[in-house]
Amino acid sequence: MILSLFQIIRLIIGIIDLVLVTVVVYILTFLPEKYRKNWYRHLFRYWCWVFIRALRVNLYLHQKNQKNLPKQYILIGNHPSAFEDIGMSALFNVYFLAKIEVKDWWIVGRISQAAGTYYVHRESKESRQEATDTLKEALSKGLNVGLYPEGGCKGRRLFTPFRFGVFELSLQTGVPIVPVFLHYESQQEFEWQSQHLLYKLWMIMRAQNRRVNYYIYDAILPAQFSSKEEYCDHVQNLYLEWQKRYLD
Repeated sequence: MILSLFQIIRLIIGIIDLVLVTVVVYILTFLPEKYRKNWYRHLFRYWCWVFIRALRVNLYLHQKNQKNLPKQYILIGNHPSAFEDIGMSALFNVYFLAKIEVKDWWIVGRISQAAGTYYVHRESKESRQEATDTLKEALSKGLNVGLYPEGGCKGRRLFTPFRFGVFELSLQTGVPIVPVFLHYESQQEFEWQSQHLLYKLWMIMRAQNRRVNYYIYDAILPAQFSSKEEYCDHVQNLYLEWQKRYLD
C-alpha cells in the first residue's frame, strides 16, 4: 500500500514537472534564433531528461567502446521506438535528422525546431539531397549529427538493407560514424507501429519493464572503406550481430 502510494506520488510529481518545464521550453521557442543560441540546446536536453523521468523509464548507457569517442562524429542507431527521439538527445549532444512530419507535432514539433533538428521528406529524392547538403554544412561547422540508417521506425527488428546516405556522408566528409545499439527490454510496449504517439507514450509509461539499454561502440573510420556499399555492409553486419546478442 505504502509502495503503491509512493509510486502514484512520484508519477504525479513527474507529470507536473514535465508540464511546467514544457511550458517554459515552449514559450522560449518564440525568442528570435539569435537570442537562443547554444543555451537552448542545454535546456532542450534537460527537457528530454524530464520527459524520460515522467515516463518512468530507466535509461542506461553501456560504454562498449574501448577508445575515447572522437571530438566529432556522426551518430547512428537502430530505430524501433519513438522513445529514442528523447533518449538519444538526452545522452548525446547531437543534431538529429528527423522525418518532416515531426515539425507538425503538437508542441514537440516547435521545440524540436528550436533545438536545431533537421528534417527530411523521406520519399522525396530532392528532399534527401537537401538534407545531405544541410548535414554536410553542419559537419563543416564542427557539429555532431545523428540519423537512423534504417530510414525510419520500422519495428523491433532491424530493417535491412540499410540506406547508403549516412555512409556516403561519412566518406565525403571524413567524419567517423559512432554506432549505438538500442535495446528495449519490454520490446512490445516500446515498439512503435501505427499507434498514435500519445497512446504509445501511455503504453511506455504503463510497461511492467521500463529498462532501456543503449550500447555505444567504438567509432568506425571511413578511411577503412573504398565505397559506400562496403561501408554499409560492414556496419549492417555489426548491427545484425548485436541484434542476435541482445534481442534474439
